[in-house]
Amino acid sequence: MTTTPNRPRAITMVPLRRCGSHALRLRLNKSPEFYSPYPLHLCDFMPLVDQHYGDLSDDNLYFQLIRDVIGFQDALMVKWKDVNFDPVDIFNATKDVPNRSVHTIAWEMLSQAGEQHDASIVMDKSLDNIHYAAELIETRPDMLFLNVVRDPRAQVDSMNRAIIYDFDYLLNAQRWVAAFDKMREVAEQYPERVLTVRFEDFLSNQEVVLRKICEFMGIEFLDSMCDISDSSEARKLSHLSSLWESNFSAPIAANADKFRKNMTDDDIRMIESIAKDHMQHYGYEFMTDADLEITEEMVAAAEKRSAENKRAAWTTLKETQPRDFILRTFRADYINMVKERLENRPWKSAAQPLRAAS
Repeated sequence: MTTTPNRPRAITMVPLRRCGSHALRLRLNKSPEFYSPYPLHLCDFMPLVDQHYGDLSDDNLYFQLIRDVIGFQDALMVKWKDVNFDPVDIFNATKDVPNRSVHTIAWEMLSQAGEQHDASIVMDKSLDNIHYAAELIETRPDMLFLNVVRDPRAQVDSMNRAIIYDFDYLLNAQRWVAAFDKMREVAEQYPERVLTVRFEDFLSNQEVVLRKICEFMGIEFLDSMCDISDSSEARKLSHLSSLWESNFSAPIAANADKFRKNMTDDDIRMIESIAKDHMQHYGYEFMTDADLEITEEMVAAAEKRSAENKRAAWTTLKETQPRDFILRTFRADYINMVKERLENRPWKSAAQPLRAAS
């Protein structure tokens, strides 16, 4: 496998949020060899990249994108501690790569941050980036993938009650399947690059799973990884959002089946029918016959429900968790601000291209 000289090894956690990813990241961050800050979740920025920046071989367009991605990082709910980025430094470090992209910028930022923390491993927990796996490997030829699998019934239930995905079991089950379709493609094409762990196995024995991950990454397992009570980041996260309250506690094995309290038998049957192939592949037992046919009418109805539930969820968040609401809307406001600027004042290449600082 090709590695990148003098840079921390690159790892991406995939393929979908609400899988227990913070629990793993916070514990691995106990290692001085490992660095993984709060993720960029670059997927939220990708529509702007696809629609507005154009040919990134143009130095000015590329520099504008660098400036905007740094601003996107500044708008994160949780800041990267003791890290500041200079867009000229990022430009100089990446201007000569043959494959300029937003991923080039994001990984240069993460690598520079890891170097500042003396890490030999940097991990991006932007799980949805599985849909850009080819670009990630092109950006970092040494890229590894940590595939975190969670029972789709439990994960879809968690997704449905979060503020980041759809607000309907059917749509989130389809999103789950699409992510794991892509994940299995990557695992089949690059088996040596992928480690698969099940979150339920972590709940039942966190040390075994953490040791396996550390071996895969080439870092030393530390006993302290199994105790999150002294993690200042875990404490901070647990107070920022109800989505992260459990990150400051030990794994609770009983949570693996918590979805049973929230779902009807019909809900479970629908999810199992949609996710049947992947459930069999990853060793999850069925609770129903998993033979429901999903129709276009069912999807249309789900989309309508999701839109209604989304409006209600944001209203509830604003009323019950105003700090979480403000932090999330600040990020959304930044994306909308950049979009408006790009639409109303499109960046035009200057006659003289930007030159790297000497």
